[in-house]
Amino acid sequence: MHASLPALAFAFALGAAPTVASPQATPATATPSQVDPAAASAPTNPVSPDAVQALHRMGAYLGTLVSFEITAETSRELMLGADQKFDLDGVATYRVRRPNALFVENTTPRKQRRFIYDGQHFTVYAPSRSYYATVDAPPTIGELLNLAAERYGVELPLEDLFHWGDPANLPQNLEFAAHVGTAMINGVQTDQYIFRQPEMDWQIWIQQGSEPLPRKIAIIDRTDPTLPKFSATLDWNLSPTFDARTFAFAPDADDKAIQFREAQEAQ
Repeated sequence: MHASLPALAFAFALGAAPTVASPQATPATATPSQVDPAAASAPTNPVSPDAVQALHRMGAYLGTLVSFEITAETSRELMLGADQKFDLDGVATYRVRRPNALFVENTTPRKQRRFIYDGQHFTVYAPSRSYYATVDAPPTIGELLNLAAERYGVELPLEDLFHWGDPANLPQNLEFAAHVGTAMINGVQTDQYIFRQPEMDWQIWIQQGSEPLPRKIAIIDRTDPTLPKFSATLDWNLSPTFDARTFAFAPDADDKAIQFREAQEAQ
């Protein structure tokens, strides 16, 4: 999988963490999976070609989307002391118009961040702290994501959704892959797949039918002995309406400009 997948679980650590009010989110609902015992048992081939093909079909479909909007209800496990976990829930919103316009807002009870890209500039904005940083940006979303991660250490939450449209960015080092059943996610019928890579276990629920959208993602970080989990349930709008202000950043009078630090300098 694309190198940023571990960051799906931990991209919320970007920058400082001010306390902000989290918007009210409707809890995601899912019916128990209808598990196929044959699929759930240990297969002769631990990497099911059908499961891999499902990822490729999903990726190919995502690559065809030009404008879309996503609301993701997220939950991340954190540690309290040495042996007690608690959940940090949040909401992330994505507005996308390919090839060169992107708006992402990520809100948890601990912080709020906005990422704005208009095809020429990329801005990271902390509205509750009145700070922002802007840099010149390349002409496409894909190039922007690579630049932000490699030069500035900024990885957007769930950014693999934007990479999966390129088959070269789908997982290449799977140790296990299987279809384990079906589940209803917020009223949408999905197929549930489980995967293992050297450093993580993850699941994805893909919408059935002609629009194979990812409807839920869950990731367990196996490099951490506490096995923290991140999950996101995604609601899609494939016919959004955006105006010119959606992807334009205009600071308020009391906002202060700061400089991006390059990743190597920050380390």
